[in-house]
Amino acid sequence: MVLYLLYIKGDLEDVSEISLRSDQNLCISVRNPQSDYEVREKVVFNPSETVEQEENTREPPCHFALKWEGSKKRSILEVLDAGAAKTALKKKKVKGSQPRSYTGDDNGEWVPILAVECRGLEPYAFHPMADEFIVTSEGGVKFDEDVDLSEGDWADYDAENDASVSISTFESKFEAV
Repeated sequence: MVLYLLYIKGDLEDVSEISLRSDQNLCISVRNPQSDYEVREKVVFNPSETVEQEENTREPPCHFALKWEGSKKRSILEVLDAGAAKTALKKKKVKGSQPRSYTGDDNGEWVPILAVECRGLEPYAFHPMADEFIVTSEGGVKFDEDVDLSEGDWADYDAENDASVSISTFESKFEAV
């Protein structure tokens, strides 16, 4: 299986951390790595739910599955937790790419936030919808509702600390490891 990391970056104002929720739907686009024209745009899956397995199969549990035209086997995507991601990266002898939260120190830099293993499909785009992220202000206030980065920016007001909180020029990308 091929390991992919989802990287994010953005310009932060009074934000100490951006973390990905593990219980919210994620929207990505995938393509068939053996075909230039087979793609599935904006497929939605939940990293906390596994897909039902086909009968008489030895496939591991996965979070998303599809069958390309003419294919006998399902193509699958599995979201890795922190321990599994660390093990997978160690097997590939990759250092310093452990998925983690995006912090204020990372401002404007690419940081891996999610690791997925895929067989028979390749994620190529992440599409923020709403509520996938939890944003923590520098004052410690958590914003976990209506954090919508689909337009590339988000802003709110931290009333406890009398500060404007924002994320701008948000970008994401998948990279194979």
